[in-house]
Amino acid sequence: MSTGEREAGEQRVQEAVRRHARTRAFAEAENVFSAVLSDPGVREARERVEAAETELGMELEGCLQPFQDRYDHAVAQGDADGLAGLCAGKHGRWGRICVLPEGHETSMEEPHWGRNGKGRPVAWVGQRTRRLVSGGE
Repeated sequence: MSTGEREAGEQRVQEAVRRHARTRAFAEAENVFSAVLSDPGVREARERVEAAETELGMELEGCLQPFQDRYDHAVAQGDADGLAGLCAGKHGRWGRICVLPEGHETSMEEPHWGRNGKGRPVAWVGQRTRRLVSGGE
């Protein structure tokens, strides 16, 4: 076996070990997340937060519905420029997309606002605002 073949074989083994370690770390992290999220206290807190977000979303619906209408129109028309001016949508993974103009999330007074995955109005405070409130950034 040549030196090049040996080095290539060693590299494949190292890559396989890294993939295995990464897969195992993700599996362990998923188990921890599942355990934390299934805790009754965490579930209760999440339900209270979701109820507050829904309540605030409904309170703001009257004045913020035009933003939802503009978003719906931009989606229907495929208006990329219109969609590009909206909040970055970083909350889409939670089943909600903010329809307010980009930059609003830096305000201490304005939450994100849109609809949740069930189509109900919802308002929430994003990570950036939380960092600003806690003194970060």
